Amino acid sequence: MPELPEVEVTRRGIAPMLEGHTVTGAVVRNRNMRWPVPLRLANTLTDLRIAKVGRRGKYLLFECVAPHAVANEPAGWLIVHLGMSGSLRFVAHDATPEKHEHFDLLTKHIALRLHDPRRFGAVLWHPAAAGPVESHPLLAHLGVEPLASGFDAETLFRGSRGRSVAVKQMLLAGNVVVGVGNIYASEALFRARIHPATPAGRISRLRYARLAEHIKAVLTEAISKGGSTLRDFTRSDGEPGYFQLDYFVYGREGEPCRLCSTPIRGLRQGQRSTFYCPACQK
Repeated sequence: MPELPEVEVTRRGIAPMLEGHTVTGAVVRNRNMRWPVPLRLANTLTDLRIAKVGRRGKYLLFECVAPHAVANEPAGWLIVHLGMSGSLRFVAHDATPEKHEHFDLLTKHIALRLHDPRRFGAVLWHPAAAGPVESHPLLAHLGVEPLASGFDAETLFRGSRGRSVAVKQMLLAGNVVVGVGNIYASEALFRARIHPATPAGRISRLRYARLAEHIKAVLTEAISKGGSTLRDFTRSDGEPGYFQLDYFVYGREGEPCRLCSTPIRGLRQGQRSTFYCPACQK
C-alpha cells in the first residue's frame, strides 16, 4: 500500500508538470472506486487552473482556481487517494488505456492517469463553497503531519495518555500523527528500540522523543530513495523506489537482525503484519 513517502514522492513528481496549467478535461472510465467518483467531475474541472499540488497524510490535494479568480481564491480541490494499489503516471493523450486505468486528468500537453487494480482509491471533489479542504470529512480528524515542525515528543506523549492500545496501533490510527503507515511504523519502532505491542500509555516522554525523531528520519530517508516498491507502487516516471533495500525488520521474519543477529519475529496487529527484533525491542 502506498504510504506517506510514496504519496510524497508522487506529489513531487507530478507537481512541476501540473502547477500553473489549465485542465482541459477529464476522463472517468469507472466511477466505482472506494467512494463513487462525482458524476459531473469532468465538467467541474474543465478550464480550472491547477495552482498547487499539496498533500495531507496520504491524500493528494489539487488546488484549482477559476480562470479569472480574484487573488487566486480556490474554486475547490480535487482529492486523490491511491488506496491499496494505486499509482499515478503521465501518459500521452492518445495512449490506449490498460486494464484498471480508471481516471485521466487532462491538460493541453499531457494526461495524468490513475491506475488502481483494487479500486480502493478515491477521486473526489471538494468545492471551496463547502469550506477549506481541511474540513472535508476524510481530512478533518487527521493528526499532525510527521514531517511538520509541530510534530514532536509532546504530540505522541499527549496523544497516548490513558491509552492501552499498542503503540504501533496508535501510530497507524492517524488521529495523533497522520501517514505513518505499517512499513514505516515498524521501522521507526525498531530504531527507537520500542516493542510494537507496548501499551501506548506506558511509554515515557523520553522514549517518545526518540520515537518522534526516528519517525521523521525513516520517512525522510524513504522519500529520498523514492519510497518503497513491494508490489504495485512505482513513481510517476515509472521508476521503482528503493527504500525496501534498507529495511531493518519489515518483511524479514526469520532473518537475522542487522544489529544483533537475533531472528526477526512477526505478529499480527489489527489485521496488519508487524515485524520486530525480540532482543533489540523491549
